[in-house]
Amino acid sequence: MSQRVVLPTSLEGKTILVAGAAGFVPSTLAEFYLNLGAKVIGLDNFITGSKSNIELLSKYDNFDFHECNIYESLPDFKGLDLDYIFSLASPASPIDFSEIPLEIMRVNSEGTLKLLELTKEKKARFLEASTSEVYGDPEIHPQVEEYVGCVNPIGPRSCYDESKRFAEAMTMSFHRRYGLDTRIIRIFNTYGPRMRPNDGRVIPNFINQAMAGDDITVYGDGTQTRSFCYVTDLVNAIHNVMFSNVHTPFNCGNPDEYSIEECAKEIIKVLGSTSKIVYKALPEDDPKKRRPNLNKLQSICDYKPIVGFEEGIKRTAEYFKSLK
Repeated sequence: MSQRVVLPTSLEGKTILVAGAAGFVPSTLAEFYLNLGAKVIGLDNFITGSKSNIELLSKYDNFDFHECNIYESLPDFKGLDLDYIFSLASPASPIDFSEIPLEIMRVNSEGTLKLLELTKEKKARFLEASTSEVYGDPEIHPQVEEYVGCVNPIGPRSCYDESKRFAEAMTMSFHRRYGLDTRIIRIFNTYGPRMRPNDGRVIPNFINQAMAGDDITVYGDGTQTRSFCYVTDLVNAIHNVMFSNVHTPFNCGNPDEYSIEECAKEIIKVLGSTSKIVYKALPEDDPKKRRPNLNKLQSICDYKPIVGFEEGIKRTAEYFKSLK
């Protein structure tokens, strides 16, 4: 039976490993734990991560970084205690699915396996960052954790969908076989500072087009929906799950749902843009609806997203402006 989460007020003396630390979500998570006093060790190969994110984290005395490809090998952690291991290394953008599909599949299979073996060796606690993509193009709405999905195993998104489903299965297998202390989250659409401006996801695409006054490209008729979570709210959800006592998956995100057309119009309004909306063909296997049911997460903690869409868009746009 799940219990209400009791969050630590400090993590001084604890060591946390973050795989994928140069990414926008993992780097935000790493900084969160650095500010709680933990020693944080970051791993990344920079295939999609940003060196500027590591430079920011390196300003903290209790941060250490290793450049490595986790599906090939991990650093030598002999003699070092690890308390918490976060598996967040996978590229997650649609443009990556066509450009580096094999790398995505390997990091979510071989890479996850190496992290789980390290967790077993160190007697640590492990969190697998899975994705709402495991639901595919869902037949139920909003999505609940018990839903097993509607996924095309050979489609253009399958390198990510199926490798994340495999990572979940392997995480649960290590838990059942070895009693490993594991957690699983399913991340819904997330945005915010430190994103790659050109990563191909809807929010950076729309913000960049709106700031430039270019046409905003909506794929399909714009009625497909997404739920957008600001990155610091997601980190709060991840933190609660890591310190829960539940091993089965949790949805993590923001339940506020927007059609893609509504999203485009809101960004035009918030940024005071002159952009017009144009419509193009919907990509294959693009989900028609995506919204998390958060009842399970909210049954163990007081999680509630804080940053509204308008404020989040303003902050993200300011970050993109700072890069120019």
